[in-house]
Amino acid sequence: MRYLFAEYVFDTDRRELHRGADVVSVAPQVFDLIDYLIRNRERVVSKDDLIKTIWNGRSVSDAALTTRLNAARVAIGDSGDEQRFIKTLQRKGFRFVGAVREAKEPAEAIVADDQVEVQKVDLALPDRPSIAVLPFENMSGEPEQEYFAEGMVEEIITALSRFKSLFVIARHSTFTFKGKAVDIKEIGRRLGVRYVLEGSVRKASGKVRIAGQLIDAVTGAHLWAERFERDLADVFALQDEVAVAVVSAIQPKMIQTEIEVATRRRPENLTAYDLFLRSMQQYYLTTRESLAEAIRLAHCALDLDPRFGSAAALAGDCHASNVALGYTNDPQFDRKEAVRLARLALRIGDDDPDILSRVAVILAGMVGDSEAEIELADRAVALNPNSWRTWNNRGWVYTMAGLPEEAILSFERAIRMSPVDPLLHMTFLGIAHALIALRRFDEAIVALKRALRHNPSFLPACRGLASAFAHLGRDVEARAAAARVLEIDPSFTISAHIARSPKSPKLFIEGLRKAGLPE
Repeated sequence: MRYLFAEYVFDTDRRELHRGADVVSVAPQVFDLIDYLIRNRERVVSKDDLIKTIWNGRSVSDAALTTRLNAARVAIGDSGDEQRFIKTLQRKGFRFVGAVREAKEPAEAIVADDQVEVQKVDLALPDRPSIAVLPFENMSGEPEQEYFAEGMVEEIITALSRFKSLFVIARHSTFTFKGKAVDIKEIGRRLGVRYVLEGSVRKASGKVRIAGQLIDAVTGAHLWAERFERDLADVFALQDEVAVAVVSAIQPKMIQTEIEVATRRRPENLTAYDLFLRSMQQYYLTTRESLAEAIRLAHCALDLDPRFGSAAALAGDCHASNVALGYTNDPQFDRKEAVRLARLALRIGDDDPDILSRVAVILAGMVGDSEAEIELADRAVALNPNSWRTWNNRGWVYTMAGLPEEAILSFERAIRMSPVDPLLHMTFLGIAHALIALRRFDEAIVALKRALRHNPSFLPACRGLASAFAHLGRDVEARAAAARVLEIDPSFTISAHIARSPKSPKLFIEGLRKAGLPE
């Protein structure tokens, strides 16, 4: 049997591992380890399973097992940080998570003779957004600028790889296409990815111009394109700056496209990931009805895959949002569910930055152990400093911890990461709350109005406006904002709000009273 994944062919009959046309040297025990993980890729393999199969039940130290796993990862171009093929599930075991195709055709049909060709098979798409970053074309006509173009691509691949929700093809696979006229759809089929990023670099007159475009490799549609021009002063700082800008633009665009694809699929195609994407779409709407539907869909995803940590975190986030936004009819239930699901998500994926950041903000609102939640939020940012979500949620954690200056810095970083994010109204709301805590009411009003431009019926922003206007003595505007609050939520009272959100700052509540909202 031959198993095909990414640019690799794993031949169990010949006991050979091929990368393109090259044979990769693999120790026999490491080969057996990869073989066992691939054959059992539909489940999590425990440490005891590996010891029983690979070492015939002999006593083996954790260090020996780790050494073999690291060797297996090196052989297939993986790493403990990236884990794009072999995933470690804390306290559970290991699982081969790469998209695998079984092939029975002759090896000669799979492994090309031409050293520059990748394998001659079409790979199935993974169950998450997948992308290959092609070598950027050096338009300068200067061979010495090749290092800059290659460094640019490496920076982008590294930044994208920090998103555990993305499947990112390694550099050595995409660079087999360097200098060749390529068909994007063919590359997508060969590498098993839905998205391809290509670009060019041109240096002239002390400046560098970088162009990039994101293409849907299935349809050939161009999803995003942008040009960057910078002074060529510090090339390494420039590489980092442009990489952040590119990743900040294309990661949300990919997720948005994935959600649109999921909602167009036939209703009976209800895989866990599809359900998760549909839940995300409802979560973005942040209405009472949409959050209820998001919770339902996320729980359906968990029913199909109880180890789906992101779905558990999303469901917990929705329950916490019900409390924070004043939608809940049973605050105690939503609080308990938010905490339960957050802790479940943390047990499943305590190395996933998105999960860590969601859990941090849930527990900050529902539990209030500032030190622990700040540690989670900071760890999420350290694992992925290129994510809107990690910075946005860090801002909320610091706001609730009573550190508004640091919160504002985090929110501003989030906006830079994703300037067109569908949840920007939440970011502007966070900035406003931090500004109110600092008694910078004029600036808070500006942020709240920006939130309402993104979401005109966003009740928390209307409440914020009522409070901020009242503190400034702008009574007419304060009462108009209060009227809008009651128009959206006729049952609103300050006492009910405090019962739902007991951590609401006294200064904020004082403004609501001054605005004339009912007690």
